[in-house]
Parts: sequence; C-alpha cells; structure tokens
Amino acid sequence: MIPYGKQDITQTDIEAVVEVLQSDYLTQGPLVPKFESVLSSSFNSKFGIAVNSATSGLHIACLALGLSEGDIVWTSPISFVASANCALYCGATVDFVDIDPATNNMSIKSLTKKLEQSKIDGTLPKILIPVHLSGLPCCMKEIAELSEQYGFKIIEDASHAIGAKYSIQENHLVGSCIYSDITVFSFHPVKIITTAEGGLCCTNDEDLAYKMNKFRSHGIDRDVSVIASNEDEKWNYSQELLGYNYRMTEMQAALGLSQFKRLEQYIDTRNKIASIYQEKLSGLPLQLPIVNSDARSSFHLFIIKLQEDSLKKRNDLYTYLEKDQIGVNFHYIPIYRHPAYAKLGFSKNYCLNSENYFKNALSIPLHQSMSNQDMNKVINSIHSFFQ
Repeated sequence: MIPYGKQDITQTDIEAVVEVLQSDYLTQGPLVPKFESVLSSSFNSKFGIAVNSATSGLHIACLALGLSEGDIVWTSPISFVASANCALYCGATVDFVDIDPATNNMSIKSLTKKLEQSKIDGTLPKILIPVHLSGLPCCMKEIAELSEQYGFKIIEDASHAIGAKYSIQENHLVGSCIYSDITVFSFHPVKIITTAEGGLCCTNDEDLAYKMNKFRSHGIDRDVSVIASNEDEKWNYSQELLGYNYRMTEMQAALGLSQFKRLEQYIDTRNKIASIYQEKLSGLPLQLPIVNSDARSSFHLFIIKLQEDSLKKRNDLYTYLEKDQIGVNFHYIPIYRHPAYAKLGFSKNYCLNSENYFKNALSIPLHQSMSNQDMNKVINSIHSFFQ
C-alpha cells in the first residue's frame, strides 16, 4: 500500500533522540528552548512556544487571547476538528465561514459578507481561525485588513503549512505572524516534519508569549519578581492561573531539530511531486490544486476534486485506488457534519461550497519518501479509472 502521507526518519534522527535518552534531561531541558528559538527565528517571528500537539497550541492560543464563555470563534469547516474544538474548550461558540471553490481555503467574499451581517446582528467573532489547507496560504493580507475593520483577533492554523510562503518575492513566511496574532504548527507524524506528536505557537507579542508559556505548564510562574517570598517561604514556583500540562519533551525537540534541517529539501521534493501530478493528471475530469504565482505551498496534501457533482463517483475512485493498493483519504468531512456539532444545531448543508467540496474531494499520496515508481502507479491508476 502506498500511504497518502508518511514520516521520514533517518539514522541521524534516531541518534539525536538516543543522545537525549542518555542525557540528564528527558523533559524541561535545553533542547525545547533551542527548538523554539531555531524555528521561530527561521520564520522571522519573535517568540515560539512548543507544545505537545497543535491541538494544545490552538487551545492556549485562544486562552492567551482571552477567549471565554459568551465569545464567538469563526473558522473554516474544511479542516480537522481541532480548528473548532479549541473554541469549545474555552466555553465559546463556534461558527463557520464557507470556502473558496478554487483554493479550498476560507473565502474572502463569504467572510466579508458574514462580517457585514454579523455587525448588524451584534454577533461579530472575537477570534478568526483561518486554515492553510494542504499547505496553501490563505489570503491573509485581506483577512488582516478585515480584522482591522471589524476588531477580531487572528490565529492561523498552519498545521499543514510549515515552510509555506505568503509571498516568494518578499520572502514572507507562514509563521512570521505579519498578518496574525498567533500562528500554530503541527508536527504529527503525517505532517511535513515530525516530533512524533507536537506543535509550536509563534507570535510577535511578548505578552501573548508569556501567557501561552504559562498556560502550557500548569499556569506556573518561576519569575522571582512574581513569586511571593520571604525568609520563611523559599518557593521557586507559583501557580498564577489554571493551566495545563501541554509541554513538549526533550526527545521530541531533538527529533524536531534534526528533522527541521531537512525542511527545505522536503518542501522542494513535495513541490516537484505536485508538479508531476499537475502535468500528468491534466486533461482528466479533475480540478487540481492551484497556487498563486507569488505564493509557495508546502503541499502537505495533494487534493483532487472530481468535476462531476457526484458523491458516488468520488467514492468509486476511492474504492478503485484502495483496491490498487494506493492509500487515499478525505480531508475533510465538514466539521459541522460531525455528530458533536450537529448537536449544536448545524445542518448538513450549512456551507454550500464546503458541501460541494466534500462530495468531490480526495487526497492522493504525496510525501517526501515517494519513489518514481510510486508516483507512476498513482498516476496510471487514476488514468485507468477514467478510461
């Protein structure tokens, strides 16, 4: 079976983790701060806060921005459920902005229209969470302009988008936070680089970094200027708020640092595979991914969409490829369709563009370990299906 995604672990990665296992620190040692510094500085952001998953990162990002009961978060329905769950963790309400049929990212047209109506209704969001689906950056400049106009905060869900660029010409990287308050990355094994599980929150705001740092570690502060102290109380920590144990381990950081050295190589490989797919699958009744000429997608996923508006046809292709030992997947079921969200009152047809996407979209294999033989098998099998 050719998997749709796969981690690439080298002997150097293994040696980096073993070195930590033989050291004095398995957690809360020197490598996590190094991981944070190396990655955030490479994105041109001021602060990085490493966590044990992107889900945890989204949660503490919401908390740091003061999200609570009575507040509203908007996100894309075409994403993993974590993009919306983080709001529910805080007691907030979730709503969805429909996607652009061309990019599959949040539609600026739909967002603008929804904001105009919500201002009238008094239901504007406190936080917007755009999702860079498959590694293609959203139209963040336009979203940032709308945030200035309507007063919402922005958390970029960049779980798919490490190494992506808003602008190649200006070298603006996803993670620089030039258009957002916080950007969150994922290092799950199926992502471009991995720490086994893990995530990173980037920000240029020192106060947000301070808050996220506390939220990820039990709400504890070790700053002596904050901790109550006298001759009878020689404490070295103090819990200042209700936090969580969302810390990254030293082993994860070691693996991540080793993997990060190959990020550009991985992105180049993924873009080359995507270019081959674009060339060899053109002419078939498929809508293939688009990328703005000045943007760089990290191509975490390669999502094809059947042009026929038929769920059965897409499912037929899914079954055909699986029988041919080709791993495929759906990214994603619209979040509002899940039973937990249906209970909140969302209907199956809540976002029409997202519904059309769901009927026709399929992720085919794309990862840095793919061989030419693997690619040719995927391409030939898809061609064979349409003959």
